[in-house]
Amino acid sequence: MICRIATWLFALAWLAALALLAVGALGLFGQQRDPLSGAFLMPLGLPWNLVLDIFPPEPRFWLAALVPGLNLAIIVALCRMQGWRR
Repeated sequence: MICRIATWLFALAWLAALALLAVGALGLFGQQRDPLSGAFLMPLGLPWNLVLDIFPPEPRFWLAALVPGLNLAIIVALCRMQGWRR
């Protein structure tokens, strides 16, 4: 039960951070473009987003948005290994 809640909370936090990134970086809903709109994705993607410097600058935006998916996959795998999530 705890594992399922943690998985859903992480997934919801990731979706909220992606929504804030889209609104801030693309200027949706009349908002001004904000270079710090991806700040909420940073802690969700640690430690993998520290490795993004090896990639060229163009795909870093998309990679930074997708990196928390690795942590979500790890959480799901750990839950399944422990047999907590059924």
